[in-house]
Amino acid sequence: MQSHFSEKALATGGVRVSVSEEPGACPICAGAMIVQKTVSRPVQTLEHGPFRLREVVHECAAGCRRPDGSLVMRRASELAERLLPGRSVGYDVMVFIGLRRFLDYRQREEIRAELKSGYGVALSTGEISGLARLFLDYVRRRHEACAPRLRLALARDGGWPMHTDATCEDGRGTMLVILAGWRRWVLGSWKIPTENAEAILACARLTVQRFGEPCAIMRDLGKAMIAACETLVAGLCATIKALGCHSHFLADVGLGLLKPGHDALRDALRRFKMRGALRTFARDMGRELGSELETARDGFRDWQQQEPVLHDLPAGDTGIAIVRGLAQWVFDYAAAEKSRNFPFDRPYLDLYDRCVRARRVVDGWLRTPPQDRCVLRVIRRLGRVLDPVRQEPGLVHIARDLRVRANLFDELRKTLRLSPGSYGHSQPWSKRPMTLSRAREELRDVRAAITRFAASLRERRPQRGPAQDFREAIDVILDHLKNHGKSLWGHEVHLPARAGGGVRLVDRTNNLSEHFFHGMKHGERRRSGRKNLARDFELLPPESALVQNFNHQDYVEIVCGSLGRLPRVFAEMDAVERCKRSCRLQAVRPAVPVLQPIIETGSMPAIDRRLIRSEDMQRRIDAVVRSRPPRVTISRTFIPSATV
Repeated sequence: MQSHFSEKALATGGVRVSVSEEPGACPICAGAMIVQKTVSRPVQTLEHGPFRLREVVHECAAGCRRPDGSLVMRRASELAERLLPGRSVGYDVMVFIGLRRFLDYRQREEIRAELKSGYGVALSTGEISGLARLFLDYVRRRHEACAPRLRLALARDGGWPMHTDATCEDGRGTMLVILAGWRRWVLGSWKIPTENAEAILACARLTVQRFGEPCAIMRDLGKAMIAACETLVAGLCATIKALGCHSHFLADVGLGLLKPGHDALRDALRRFKMRGALRTFARDMGRELGSELETARDGFRDWQQQEPVLHDLPAGDTGIAIVRGLAQWVFDYAAAEKSRNFPFDRPYLDLYDRCVRARRVVDGWLRTPPQDRCVLRVIRRLGRVLDPVRQEPGLVHIARDLRVRANLFDELRKTLRLSPGSYGHSQPWSKRPMTLSRAREELRDVRAAITRFAASLRERRPQRGPAQDFREAIDVILDHLKNHGKSLWGHEVHLPARAGGGVRLVDRTNNLSEHFFHGMKHGERRRSGRKNLARDFELLPPESALVQNFNHQDYVEIVCGSLGRLPRVFAEMDAVERCKRSCRLQAVRPAVPVLQPIIETGSMPAIDRRLIRSEDMQRRIDAVVRSRPPRVTISRTFIPSATV
């Protein structure tokens, strides 16, 4: 009954509304305006719901024309403030759809249902998609129009540190985003072919042109990013520091230290099909226990709580459940990981260690073999599953060297004071912020600790002898410190007098960008229901990143005052644009700022995939092949350049 009365309250579809404002005088000849036509159409807004609109349109009685050649006409200003040009829905409907889609990551059907149930507005999913794209165009235009005011706010802060990073999904849909570090605003976002220096530099220069020079740059350690930032800094008037992210530095060192050994360990365990064998063993034991599994679990639980004086296993189903639990403990190695990111976690080293420990437990159980033949059979089967780890030649040395390198890596991480979760999924604002004096003191302490750590490595480095792997591991760390050490320091920014003077710090990491992308991908996965977002990121407009600025109240106050005023602000933008267009000699569509041409560096962009997968492409290839051309031997003495 409640839903019935709710529908009745929202049912304004049959209501007819007539709008006829006083036209006034013609702006050109000051003569009278006459009725040109009466337009009747259905419209929908959040404010009034669906209704039938009857609008009276006036034109100049003398037939005056504007500079662009169009007749002098006058429509109701109240409608222009509420309805999108050329559409039957209001600005508030478009804003509602855009915020739900790109800020709350709702699906089209969810948005459609909410519009229908809450406002009585009925739209198709195609209309919702079109309005969502139109919303992004309005957001981009408003962001660019407010660039001078945003620039002034950043200048009052004493400048802004540029956090720049790019992301993609399986090499597709690369999106570059530049953020203002202290305000956490997205200043610009673009789709680029690949993460190359030319494209990054073009976008960075456009951002500097709009929002002023940054006071520092925070970047990762990618070659293209380093080259682009160095070129950008060289062209700026002020001398600023391009800082390297401490987390990326640590990750880069970890890859150089641990990847070869970890890959070798992974390949061996995959060759043994260790995880699959353990899972098969656990499933078989579950089937063997059958309906007695729950009782066996109770016995397993009681056995865990006993004091481990003797290592004998109980007979019967409880003993089988205990052996099954040991196998499950081995392939549950991922539960012990904290950040779930290599090299901060070494999953295959953890799996190897658990396999070795579990095999030693099997040895302990077989020291005094159980009297129950079924339990003995199960123990021996688990031992045979784990035996390849023990019998593989060289695996012990690989694990030993990897563990030594992991200890060096953990020592470096401790020296940099980066917690295991600081590179994972924790939010940059989740911890209580330190005071300025405490943060400056920590920076000085970390820098001094790194200096001592490097000196310690040089002392520990063996000059000769059998410790070649240890020597090479130390060289990896020292080489990284030599190549990137200068970019790790310089986070103190001295503010100008107009900003109150003093010192402000730039973040030590680029986690601001990392967490931004993580949140965006998490939302897109929630919306699409897909783990792999390659196709979604290819189709996702770059302006969607600008919508995230509406999460920041200071940005909202500058751009529109409040989110409730956003429809009115967009309507005012269109009114200004109509006024400008009427004064032009020719009707020209507002030009979208275009960057300098970006060279396509991707090997297989979406537009090329459509070309080569077309039937015409296959037809042309088949035609050449069917012509049976003679074989041509290509000489290797001269190979012309591909650019000639």
